Amino acid sequence: MRFGRRTPPRISVVVPVYDVEAYLAECLDSVLASTWTDLEVVVVDDGSTDGSGAIADEYAARDPRVRVVHTTNRGLGAARNEGLRHTTGPLITFADSDDAVPATAYDVLHQQLHRAGCDFVTGSIAWWHPEVVGTEHESTHAELVEPPWMRRLHKSRAALAIDQSPEILGDVFAWNKLFRRDFWDGTGLTWLEGHRYEDQPTTTTAYLRARRIGIVPDVVYHWRIRSDGTSITQQRASLDDLRDRWETKRLSRQSVTDYGSDKVSKVFADRVLPGDLHRYFALIPEADDAWYSLLESGVREFFGARSLVHSGLPPVHRLTGWLVEHGRRDDAALVMRYVASLGPGERVPRVSDARGPRIDVPGLDPASVDHAALALRDHEV
Repeated sequence: MRFGRRTPPRISVVVPVYDVEAYLAECLDSVLASTWTDLEVVVVDDGSTDGSGAIADEYAARDPRVRVVHTTNRGLGAARNEGLRHTTGPLITFADSDDAVPATAYDVLHQQLHRAGCDFVTGSIAWWHPEVVGTEHESTHAELVEPPWMRRLHKSRAALAIDQSPEILGDVFAWNKLFRRDFWDGTGLTWLEGHRYEDQPTTTTAYLRARRIGIVPDVVYHWRIRSDGTSITQQRASLDDLRDRWETKRLSRQSVTDYGSDKVSKVFADRVLPGDLHRYFALIPEADDAWYSLLESGVREFFGARSLVHSGLPPVHRLTGWLVEHGRRDDAALVMRYVASLGPGERVPRVSDARGPRIDVPGLDPASVDHAALALRDHEV
């Protein structure tokens, strides 16, 4: 389906909601302030126990662009899927109810979608720290930080197939993308239900099935970082969280394997699959036995054949991954404690020996570690 300039197509925005009364109004205000002229906002109240549902109903009562669906609590993936069933637009996108969308985001995404004939388009994001403000001599606006890896993945405007840039698989988010509804339905896309991190299996499938993927360098989404640690992505120290992480990686890896490209599979294994492990490695020193056992078994499952020493992780996390792979829990904990003790801007010491430059962690015997797990690449020295 292609659209002419004179009739802007409707963009349907699905907003799943669960117990976010402190944030929902700010999210909806940002979406409704969009410069896009034909907008439909479907809010799915996923069984909220606070005032979120009532807030959504208030918005629907005063703005005809908003519709609210109330359901029993079934989780984020199910709420997104339910919202899609109530949309009417030929273009669809998503927004989480504690985040914000820049006013021009949908215009920017649609421009690339339309001009380049893409099945969907993805843009960069910024971490949003609403409670971080400047000093009296600086800006008092909430802090927005574009992650360096997202800037790298969206460094220029492009329209391509996944084989041309497989590292884009690392942009796993649901909400910085604009999809053609006919592509979504035609490829049978749906959000995984009953698991955290449901974004990755679905976005992975979308990348692999798209004839053309649009990329824009613009920041099109503000991802709120909650200071109270209540978001899903800030609750990693539980067994359920780690099980879900491994399961979504498992599903995504299977889709990549089925795609059948050695190039895509290698990039996925080395640069995408390990991408979030450093956050789990940081929890090793305080982990209980059950959680650590699950971490170790997952690392061995996914990286036993091709070690994390080959990955795109930073040097200290490649080392930690190797230690986990080899059952050296105490040493992995030692490394992570040392990293946690470093001050802002400090890094693990660098030294050189007969085999070249490497990191040097105090208390860890380098002779007991494969040099590949300690070695620095040229840009890391």
